[in-house]
Amino acid sequence: MKSFNSRIVFRWIHIILSIPIVGYIYSPFDKLPGYAFPTRFIFLPIMVLTGLWMWKGHLVRRLFARENRYPAF
Repeated sequence: MKSFNSRIVFRWIHIILSIPIVGYIYSPFDKLPGYAFPTRFIFLPIMVLTGLWMWKGHLVRRLFARENRYPAF
């Protein structure tokens, strides 16, 4: 997948997973126990990872690239 296409996919995942978090923040207090587990342990970590990947993913790809960056002397 090209860099541009992966960025679009990660951006949409990031946007879609932010919707339940906004619902968690603005929901009535009696409905919070139903939202708590999926929001804390599923939606938020995935949203953070996609945001970090869009921000610093190029460094991770460069770190794991198979190029010989350090030539032998």
